[in-house]
Amino acid sequence: MTAIPYQVRAMLRTYGRQVTTARRLARYRRSLAAVGAEDEVRISREAKRRELVGRVAAEIVENCIVTGSDTPVVEDIKADLEEELGFPLVFAYPPEEQEMQIFRTDGPDGPQEITGEFKTAVFRRLWELALEKVDETML
Repeated sequence: MTAIPYQVRAMLRTYGRQVTTARRLARYRRSLAAVGAEDEVRISREAKRRELVGRVAAEIVENCIVTGSDTPVVEDIKADLEEELGFPLVFAYPPEEQEMQIFRTDGPDGPQEITGEFKTAVFRRLWELALEKVDETML
């Protein structure tokens, strides 16, 4: 196999840029450590983790719980919420509605929609449980 000189030069140029960038990052990290800015880096990592946990929890609340996903995390969140409330729940997006609706399934007249302040409290607790569960199961 023959190597074309242009391709070799281009590869070496790319490699040189990568080495230069790595050296700059290493110097930057050393200067941060010398100044004592490691706390900022750690805080940045914690902020990134919180953001990621929030995105995963939002996905679970908005999609997985409504679709009846059978993942252990979703089942645990629903079980914890139902245990706290004391009755089973069904989450749904009816075809003509824009918001998720919550139904209590053990009512005497069949499923009854939860509305008002109680619905807000249930959503808030659902969100808190999702955040807690994702945070504890995430690496």
